[in-house]
Amino acid sequence: MTDDSRKDARHEAAMKKQKAKVDARIAEADTECGVAVLLTGNGKGKSSSAFGMVMRALGYGQKVGVVQFIKGEQLSGEEIYLRDHCPQATLYQMGTGFTWNTQDRSGDIAAAERTWAQAEAMLSDASIDLVVLDEITYMLAYKYLDEQRVIDAIQSRPPEQSLVVTGRGGGSALQEAMDTVSEVKDIKHAFRAGIKARQGVDY
Repeated sequence: MTDDSRKDARHEAAMKKQKAKVDARIAEADTECGVAVLLTGNGKGKSSSAFGMVMRALGYGQKVGVVQFIKGEQLSGEEIYLRDHCPQATLYQMGTGFTWNTQDRSGDIAAAERTWAQAEAMLSDASIDLVVLDEITYMLAYKYLDEQRVIDAIQSRPPEQSLVVTGRGGGSALQEAMDTVSEVKDIKHAFRAGIKARQGVDY
């Protein structure tokens, strides 16, 4: 047997072993229900990942609801696309921008409450397959929304409904309420090198 043949044989044996492990794990996961995913961390890509899941759900003909808690008056690419091409997707934006732009705590709290009312309605609607709460963690960090009220709504949503929550932080109670938690790590960012945000990439 040649060296290449031995390498091929070892590779085949290793892959068979790996496949057996993966198949066993898949067989063990037999609970059918919606999942709650938290995308957090200081790195770029949390909202982008959430909208990737939106596109995936829409590809299967599912109904989607998106609530964005920190968006200003400037249109985003995802907003334009969903409103122009995806009638089965509902998008609601708080529209105030970042709290350091408004510098109006009472106004921001009122806006957060109005926006949460939209999110709460989606979380109780069994016809919606996927709900995205984009950057809601800031509302919890600034105490614009009651944390327990948000967690209760997440935990009491329809059993088949999936949820994606994005934003830095979020706290241990929110993490505990989720099924999957992923942290996006910041290693390098173009903005720190003086590169402007790019249409189609950053917004």
